[in-house]
Amino acid sequence: MTKRVAFIGLAWLALAAGAAAAADSPASLMAGYAHEAGVPVTSLSAQRGAALYRTEHPGRNGQAVSCAGCHTSNPAQPGRTRVGKRIEPLAPAANPQRFTDAAKVEKWFRRNCQDVLQRECSAQEKGDFIAWLSQAR
Repeated sequence: MTKRVAFIGLAWLALAAGAAAAADSPASLMAGYAHEAGVPVTSLSAQRGAALYRTEHPGRNGQAVSCAGCHTSNPAQPGRTRVGKRIEPLAPAANPQRFTDAAKVEKWFRRNCQDVLQRECSAQEKGDFIAWLSQAR
């Protein structure tokens, strides 16, 4: 019984260590989006990312919408959804959990780009967006 408990404990430690080593980061996500876009990561633009965040676009019902509409003009501050639910800060400097899980990042880009832009964001736009948020304080 003791050997079995020790084996299970070691297996969990190995899984946890492997998961930590494989964690995504803003830099790794930017590199992936740059690769997908076929551009060097150095060509990602924080300025274009800020413009994407702040620019208002015509929403589904004709009302102007932007990322800043829910996430506030300062992405280091918490925001609110349209129904009033709290949104944790978007900037990694204020919320280190942001951009650490590629699946979550893709889920939210897909959903929010459709809501704001009425289309999916390109890989270049996603890389620019993360480049800007990585600098936001």
